[in-house]
Amino acid sequence: MSTELRRLRNYIDGEFRDAADGRTTEVVNPVTGEAYATAPLSGEADVDAAMVAAAAAFPAWRDETPAKRQKFLLDIASAFEERAEELIAAEVENTGKPIGLTRSEEIPPMVDQIRFFAGAARMLEGRSAGEYMEGMTSIIRREPIGVCAQVAPWNYPMMMAVWKFAPALAAGNTVVLKPSDTTPASTVLIAEIIGSIVPKGVFNVVCGDRDTGRAMVEHHTPAMASITGSVRAGMSVAESASKDLKRVHLELGGKAPVVVFEDTDIAKAVEDISVAGFFNAGQDCTAATRVLVQESIHDEFVAALAKAAAETKTGQPDDEDVLYGPLNNANQLKQVTGFIERLPAHAKVEAGGQRVGEVGYFYAPTVVSGLKQDDEIIQNEVFGPVITVQSFTDEAQAVEWANGVDYALASSVWTKDHGRAMRLSKSLDFGCVWINTHIPLVAEMPHGGFKKSGYGKDLSGYGFEDYTRIKHVMTSLEA
Repeated sequence: MSTELRRLRNYIDGEFRDAADGRTTEVVNPVTGEAYATAPLSGEADVDAAMVAAAAAFPAWRDETPAKRQKFLLDIASAFEERAEELIAAEVENTGKPIGLTRSEEIPPMVDQIRFFAGAARMLEGRSAGEYMEGMTSIIRREPIGVCAQVAPWNYPMMMAVWKFAPALAAGNTVVLKPSDTTPASTVLIAEIIGSIVPKGVFNVVCGDRDTGRAMVEHHTPAMASITGSVRAGMSVAESASKDLKRVHLELGGKAPVVVFEDTDIAKAVEDISVAGFFNAGQDCTAATRVLVQESIHDEFVAALAKAAAETKTGQPDDEDVLYGPLNNANQLKQVTGFIERLPAHAKVEAGGQRVGEVGYFYAPTVVSGLKQDDEIIQNEVFGPVITVQSFTDEAQAVEWANGVDYALASSVWTKDHGRAMRLSKSLDFGCVWINTHIPLVAEMPHGGFKKSGYGKDLSGYGFEDYTRIKHVMTSLEA
């Protein structure tokens, strides 16, 4: 007997709609590997309808006072708190994440981030007005850009949606947001919540696949395209957006080096790094998955890390002892498995290295040692619960190897030597350098990288400014 699948719908111009041509795609629960819903497979007609709605809503939203936009965002934050259990349930069905950790580690920062950007709406900054030319007064206007086409990823569907819409709406832009085709459920619920608060057309959600995202970026209406995703997807967006010179905001892959020196408290470092590497099944661009350890403590560190991995648990969302759930989808399981299957002969799997169970997309906490700098698993993003370990001799080699990848999003240094920590914070070519910790984020500080990790910042006042444009106004004092 088959179970009827729940029907998810687009949210356009204040109402829920099916795709114009009726096409749908199945949404799979990664815990079971079975479909639980259908979502629209939106085409150009759906994208156009959303863009038309967002463009029509923009002038009035732009002209709202910052205080009024702040009030809307504060109301959204309060609604997220009030409906937290619904959001958690949708996100867990999307991703298979542990219920308790989703409640404690995602809802509070999401609400805090919305409230931060609500405050940012009233803190527009620019150069002081003044007479920089005799007889003329110059002022700076910081204005919203317009309609923003935004594409969110599947690793943190709810939180990344917040990182997209909150600064955009706070700055006075309108939004067309596309969730990943594997995780639309929580974003559709977010549309219901936000849609009950803001004017119609201000916030729109279009479900679909990469072709839907491409249609959004190529549409003539958006003034900005923002994506969190793979390097390949980011390059495609940048290329498409260049055809009509749209602004582009890219948060792409990562391969964070975790540089551990011999004076480190090994037990504490292993505890913190294992959590930062395995949390969310390692499906985090900033995950602590590429560890470089000074050779004098290498063997001790690897043994402790392998033990920590063996004691780390993956499993069902309602199991309170679980650190992480399944990988998000069958393709991701295949990708992670492939990296392990292709390991070179000199590599050693110290822990894990296999799928867990036959139902769903679970993968064991894995530690791999004996690796060289040019190995595939060192150079490319695994995006799974896999921590690699390399042994370095001195500070210069540690910096060379840490920087010796195409990604430049996040990094960490573990040492009791303050001078060394400061030297590496300067030398490491990454958008974030943590010292004796890894992965904490706060709304007040920017998140974003260099090189193939993309450009633009999420969070913070810098992230807010990315969604604004600068206009110089000069007036004659003699008129």
